[in-house]
Amino acid sequence: MTTPIVKPFWNEPTGSWQYVFHDPATMKGAIVDPVLNYDPQAGATQTHSADEILAYVKDAGIEIVWILDTHPHADHFSAAPWLKERLGAPTAIGEHVVKVQKLWKDIYNLPADFPTDGSQWDRLFADGDEFYVGDVPVRVMFSPGHTLASITYVAGDAAFVHDTFMMPDSGTSRADFPGGSSKELYDSIQAILDLPEDTRLYVGHDYAPKGREAACMATVAEHKDSNIHLKDAPSEAEYRSVRDARDATLPLPKLMLAALQINIRGGRKPVPEENGRSYLKIPLDYFDPR
Repeated sequence: MTTPIVKPFWNEPTGSWQYVFHDPATMKGAIVDPVLNYDPQAGATQTHSADEILAYVKDAGIEIVWILDTHPHADHFSAAPWLKERLGAPTAIGEHVVKVQKLWKDIYNLPADFPTDGSQWDRLFADGDEFYVGDVPVRVMFSPGHTLASITYVAGDAAFVHDTFMMPDSGTSRADFPGGSSKELYDSIQAILDLPEDTRLYVGHDYAPKGREAACMATVAEHKDSNIHLKDAPSEAEYRSVRDARDATLPLPKLMLAALQINIRGGRKPVPEENGRSYLKIPLDYFDPR
């Protein structure tokens, strides 16, 4: 099994993990789920997190050959196009992003000419697609449930599982966003747990319960043994009952209504208006408060 070197980057304000993985033999690498910083009070974007990634790959001598998003994120803006401008690497996401674009185009009442064909990315991956990062084979797994479009990147003995799993002491991720499904999430989790037991699962988020340090990785075996939602091998019905009850108590992510406007555009701001500025829209009274 090929073992890529994985470097995690923590974005504390959103509880998000970003990653660079690379093949030590060829020094070719990929970036996964990079964050563009956003200050909601000022309405300002910044590139601190992406700058940190850029400095790392340059200092380490890594040639980035892909910039990968696992899904359109609801809690942070994607920095993929900003990094593409500086590194020249193509961007990619799962092919079902077009369903998310169509769904949120309607929610935001975007113009009729807003493209919902995924053309904002260079490549749309299908389930089972394979590619290489250096000599590291990468396989794409369609992993819906958290969103309609979520995918997992299995890179050698590492898997970037986005928002299916949390760390074992936090369980698994929510499935109540528009287009989400606890049934599909359960099926996606089972498929990931069928990977070899020593596979390293890198999560998309951690909120560090009980004051522990933020963490990003546990193996398939560790999740089977100690994940609080999975350790007793619940049936689908049992899992969905716990998941749905928990989700019914959760507020929407603070940046969701801002972030998805950016992320269905592949990480780009809306087209500037006549004064040269971009603006975000908020759909009032669409979602029920919790």
